[in-house]
Amino acid sequence: MTLNYEVIHGLDFTNEEITACLKRQGLLSLELEFSKACNLKCIYCYANAGNPLPDELPLAQIKDVIDQAAELGAKKIILIGGGEPLMYEGLESVVEYIHKKGLHQNIFTNAMLLTKEIAGLLFKCGVSVVVKHNSNIPEIQDRLAGVKGAYDKIKQGFEYLLEAGYPNGKGQLCIQTVICRQNIKEIPDMWIWARERGIIPYFEIITNQGRAKEHKELQVSNEEIRKIFEELEYIDETRFGNKWSPHPTIASFTCKRHLYSCLVNSQGYIQPCTGIDMPVGNVRHEKLKDILKKSPVIQKLRNIYANIQGECKECEFAFDCYGCRGNAYQLTGNFLASDPACWLNKKAKKAEPAHANPPHVCQ
Repeated sequence: MTLNYEVIHGLDFTNEEITACLKRQGLLSLELEFSKACNLKCIYCYANAGNPLPDELPLAQIKDVIDQAAELGAKKIILIGGGEPLMYEGLESVVEYIHKKGLHQNIFTNAMLLTKEIAGLLFKCGVSVVVKHNSNIPEIQDRLAGVKGAYDKIKQGFEYLLEAGYPNGKGQLCIQTVICRQNIKEIPDMWIWARERGIIPYFEIITNQGRAKEHKELQVSNEEIRKIFEELEYIDETRFGNKWSPHPTIASFTCKRHLYSCLVNSQGYIQPCTGIDMPVGNVRHEKLKDILKKSPVIQKLRNIYANIQGECKECEFAFDCYGCRGNAYQLTGNFLASDPACWLNKKAKKAEPAHANPPHVCQ
């Protein structure tokens, strides 16, 4: 089967770009948190966001991290907020700064605080916007968001983005949806709704961390995930001409971020990704390039196809997929283990996270 990923979403990088990045030991993207402050209490939130943490990075240091990423070859900065990025008072300054440097940028937001002015700024700066939206049923959306009235405010924010000109070739519009017990029956219709409007569906499996650990009612089985991914694959090919192979953890996407990216959290700690919440250094004390070069964790992940363990190593998709390292870490304590949340993994069993307390800095 011919995989047509660039036609499907165009949000990631080509194999040629990734190979060149690995050779120069650089970056293609950087995931950046501002603060843990959030106006929602999503019951699946990986970061357990809500209140800001002590000693979060000041604006000047955030801009310096962006400069360092650009020096390492990064083409894109991904503003994940940590909490809600629109609550960060320096957001407009950061967006304009990234734009002036000629870098692409994505922002993940619940859209509730969007105004016409902010939507216009994002559009002008070519920002691809990913709106966190988990249900078209108001009661379910509000339940998952942990705040009554969230559905209506998200819908209004979405309307502001459409009025600003999204989606277009300059700035893409996406919806991020976590697949859970409460919304799984809606997923196919939501996928079709997005595709018909030129909106990219970013539908993913929940990782068992943060508040998701406290809400077991969210969980769906690996077999249920397999069925929904296969249904989405069928819809995409027969209705929209997109061909891809269904495997975790994001439908139609292949996560290769560990080959070319990392995360800087709101306190300056470097993590491989949101799922592997294992700090490997801090940009307050060392340069980003030095942290990436000397960290055994980062280096093992950059050579993941050689280092991966268990069934993932022998999987039929091993040439292109290495499972979710976040799932592996949260469920087994080993970021190189096979992904227990993958339906292709016959031997893996669900387990509680191996670390109950915040991890120490790992060098």
